[in-house]
Amino acid sequence: MRFSPSFLDDIRERVPISDVIGRHVTWDRKKTNTSRGDWWACCPFHGEKSPSFHCEDRKGRYHCFGCGVSGDHFRFLTELESLSFPEAVERVADMAGIALPAPDPQAAQRQRQRASLEDVMEMAAAFFEAELQGPQGAKARAYLRDRGLSGRTIAAFRLGYSPDSRSALKEHLASRGVGKEQIEACGLVVHGPEIAVSYDRFRDRIMFPILSSRERVIAFGGRALSPTAPAKYLNSNETELFHKGNVLYNFTRARRACGPDGTLIVVEGYMDVIALAQAGIDNVIAPLGTALGENQLKLAWRVTPHPVLCFDGDEAGQRAANRTVDLALPLIGPGRSLRIAVLPPGKDPDDLVRQDGREPFDQVIESARPLADIVWSREAGSGVFETPESRAELEAKLRQTTALIADESLRRHYQQDMRDRMQAFFGTGHRFGNQDKGRSGGGAYGRGGYGGGGRDGKRGGGLQFVRSLAVSDRLSQSGLVRGHGAMPSLRETVLVMTVANHPQMLHHEFDELSALEFDDKGLMRVWQVMLDAASVGGRFDRERLFEALEADGQGAFIARLETQIRNARIWTATVEAAAEDAHEGYQQALALHKRTRELKWQRAELERDIAEATEAGDGEAIPGLMLALQEVHLEAARLENQEAIIDGFGVLSGRAKGGRGS
Repeated sequence: MRFSPSFLDDIRERVPISDVIGRHVTWDRKKTNTSRGDWWACCPFHGEKSPSFHCEDRKGRYHCFGCGVSGDHFRFLTELESLSFPEAVERVADMAGIALPAPDPQAAQRQRQRASLEDVMEMAAAFFEAELQGPQGAKARAYLRDRGLSGRTIAAFRLGYSPDSRSALKEHLASRGVGKEQIEACGLVVHGPEIAVSYDRFRDRIMFPILSSRERVIAFGGRALSPTAPAKYLNSNETELFHKGNVLYNFTRARRACGPDGTLIVVEGYMDVIALAQAGIDNVIAPLGTALGENQLKLAWRVTPHPVLCFDGDEAGQRAANRTVDLALPLIGPGRSLRIAVLPPGKDPDDLVRQDGREPFDQVIESARPLADIVWSREAGSGVFETPESRAELEAKLRQTTALIADESLRRHYQQDMRDRMQAFFGTGHRFGNQDKGRSGGGAYGRGGYGGGGRDGKRGGGLQFVRSLAVSDRLSQSGLVRGHGAMPSLRETVLVMTVANHPQMLHHEFDELSALEFDDKGLMRVWQVMLDAASVGGRFDRERLFEALEADGQGAFIARLETQIRNARIWTATVEAAAEDAHEGYQQALALHKRTRELKWQRAELERDIAEATEAGDGEAIPGLMLALQEVHLEAARLENQEAIIDGFGVLSGRAKGGRGS
């Protein structure tokens, strides 16, 4: 065979199958999901008008549900373009930027040797498994039992034990007819010119087989049982079979467990992966005892566009997260990024699920933050920004960091996102320092820093400083921050008038609607009258509802609300809107309304916490609280920007009852 399976696997891994097929088809925009690597087109093998040809980058396969053809990169080219198999391999290798192996009369011999090395590694894995269950493995079994692993889990991951002997494995393999050269080529012994007699590489260690993408044993990781061992964990050295930077522990199992929409979780070590699997969380991988590398991250992206990287909450975890950010930024692109989850301090995934079950870990993963959040927090949480120079330094750092992003479009969006965060953080025209007459101390944001003195020299300036720091002029004028004036907010008016003009919603969704609350007291009164009218038996329609409102003296107020929505061109809230459009507009406004109220509650809680921390002089807590408050205000700013969505309801979906026109 001219091309080894490992070479073919390598170029398949590097080139998405959609890149090969996309040169011959036009992808269907409606059915295709590019972020998931899920592509649809009309089949190039038979004539059709609707797309039934599907390919999936994650699996590297295509299939037509019309004519039944299926295959991989090479079969597509051999069948569609009538290329020979070597020509198809050459085509894909060119796309991957990989040179074809030079013609070598010994290639077949090397491939046979590689296959035989895999056989040797399988023998070694079986030997370690047997030793774990034998008399010498008692200490190792006790260790695994103390770590909470069941016999089923141990068997599933093929855990083993390497005896505390310099030659136990070597002698076992030799007795099975394995030659010295093969044992050395597998990295199972330590050997060299200065070593007279080779000896077993792994001794007195829990053994973790490391599998290839084809689930063949290609290496081992060993965890020392002796506290005096030079290295707690030891991996196989680089061999013909094993290149550490291109392998992830548990990769194939995790890829199967993810499915098309699953989340791939990256943790730090073997035991974390195994403990999570025992808790029912199978979609977990780990690098091999070192920081995640570029090729390993690309492997993770083959499974999912947004893997979640899980780090410990201590300083070492923070450093690891920062290294990962620096690694990922040049590699991310549209629909390809990552999220970062941070564990509670002092906990690793193994500890968490063993002591508290899987629910706390699931919550950690659900709270994972996008990469942009981590970039911002890393830079904004590492300094004091009370002077123009320090703020300019922060801006320069953010510009330098986002410049690492190679994709031009994504880099532009990141830069805009950082500008928005700066705007929400510092506020337009905000003045820093001691500016209020009669007050001592200014206040500063920073690590370990907090507001200075307030009136009478008391520590009370921190809360006032945070308010001035985090709320921009635009936000301070918004309904979210300042409350509401003579007229209710447009969102609240949209909700009330949509239901008033389409009262059938009161019957269909009465329980949910009855729980709604509004900031405007006038709207709350109108809402209560509407709910009371709906709860009375007998005939109920828009006419009867408005009669009830008139009887309560709300006629003039309702007229002003009607004028407000018509001036804003919110057609979905008017009586002319079709029922389905009214409901769609209502749901959008309701989502914004609920999130707005949640943000107000969070803001109040954080301000109260900051005030208490300031009063207590807790300088360590205040920076984190300030960052959290800043993020609340940033989201509030984004919600304010989404007013344009409400304003556009009438334009985007204003279909009247009589037809589809606006």
